Amino acid sequence: MVSVTRGTALLIAAAACTAPLLAAAPALAGPPAAAPPPAVLPAAEPAPGPPDQGQQQPPADLIFVEVTPSTVEVGFLVGLRASCRDNSVPAIVVSDAFGRVQVQPQRGLLTASPMVNERTRPGNYRVKLECPSGQTASTMLQVVKSAVRPSRGPATGFGGTAGTGFGKLLVPVGLALTVAGAVVGVAAARRPRTARR
Repeated sequence: MVSVTRGTALLIAAAACTAPLLAAAPALAGPPAAAPPPAVLPAAEPAPGPPDQGQQQPPADLIFVEVTPSTVEVGFLVGLRASCRDNSVPAIVVSDAFGRVQVQPQRGLLTASPMVNERTRPGNYRVKLECPSGQTASTMLQVVKSAVRPSRGPATGFGGTAGTGFGKLLVPVGLALTVAGAVVGVAAARRPRTARR
């Protein structure tokens, strides 16, 4: 007959509790999701006081419009940066990709962050700045097809990527083994010790 000490019983119980959880973790994780490309967000409001010394201001007579990024997927934001002769007054930017947007004065330029419409078809779109004084400027925006993101990995191998089989049983079986290990550990720890002679 083999005698089991309390320390050994607790070690066995701990191993029985953690082994199923560690084995089930990769199966529950699933395939890594593809991250969407970063969207351009609107810039923070400027702090009161003089403009940043590191940022150069455009000349007063320069009229332009820039779109960042110049290639974007449907449904994502684009950053607009523009300049008219008087950048203290809002102006309008128009495009078939995102519609009509008002660009607001910010740090000596005119800025906005519109979203490309979900119904926009892939292609090149003109982005036109209309200044209040009548001047215009334009640039191009390329809209591309949305990348297809797979919902799950291919049905090969074992575990979370398997199509049919035991993948859905991993968590219940692991939980049952964990409970059984805890019960055995507690029972072994509470069992009275027999004295040897």
